[in-house]
Amino acid sequence: MNEWINKSIEIANAPGYLDKLHEVYPVIQEAEREIPEEVKNKLKQIYNGGDDIALIKELLKLPKFPVKDPYVAFLRKREIFIKYNPKTVQRIVNRIRLMGYDTMIESIEEPKEFNRQIGTLFKRWLPKIGYPTLAVKDFETYDGIAFLQGSDAQLKDFANTVLGCDLDKGPDFLAKVGKRYVIGEAKFLTDYGGHQNAQFEDALRLLKGKKGKAIRIAVLDGVVWIKDSTKMYRTVCQLEEVALTALLLKDFLKSLRRI
Repeated sequence: MNEWINKSIEIANAPGYLDKLHEVYPVIQEAEREIPEEVKNKLKQIYNGGDDIALIKELLKLPKFPVKDPYVAFLRKREIFIKYNPKTVQRIVNRIRLMGYDTMIESIEEPKEFNRQIGTLFKRWLPKIGYPTLAVKDFETYDGIAFLQGSDAQLKDFANTVLGCDLDKGPDFLAKVGKRYVIGEAKFLTDYGGHQNAQFEDALRLLKGKKGKAIRIAVLDGVVWIKDSTKMYRTVCQLEEVALTALLLKDFLKSLRRI
């Protein structure tokens, strides 16, 4: 087992791990998504009027749809799809009407789920480990440890154009240590199965990519480090590449200065 994986397991299974991790991924109670009063009034009028097509059209304009349904994203793409798929539309509207108007509004105004904030929280935390975040020009000439400033698309462009990494999406961070570059994917795995397994696999895809001049690492936290017989734990223990908790990221970057 490589040293960074071994250290991460020790940290995660020792006192204080979650307490320290909260600095990286703080659970902040987001404010509810407020709907303007005029929009609520319009929704109530349509809802009470019984026009199901008008209701779903109006609801599809909002940032959050009142029910979770795998077909909603498709319907959002083109208004004509509502006309093309009357049975699907009716099924969804029936679910909404069973909720009642008040519950429908409450669902629309719910705060964002924590899982949707994880990537943003990690990026907000990165500067706190003590290294600057620099624009491309300064980043390329900087001789210490720094992170590249920019959007996912800009990080992807630098990784592919300058480092030849052939990524299909932007990494969560791109760092420079002297003349060495590091790209990484960060995941907070809160449980096993479903979406969490997909997030784990996403990190492994970046980690196991072979192209480019950058060191690839996976910054993993959560249940992945719990000593047990799960596939996730067995997989991470067998990795030859660098995977580590965010709590060790600063130590890892500093270690590259000594190589």
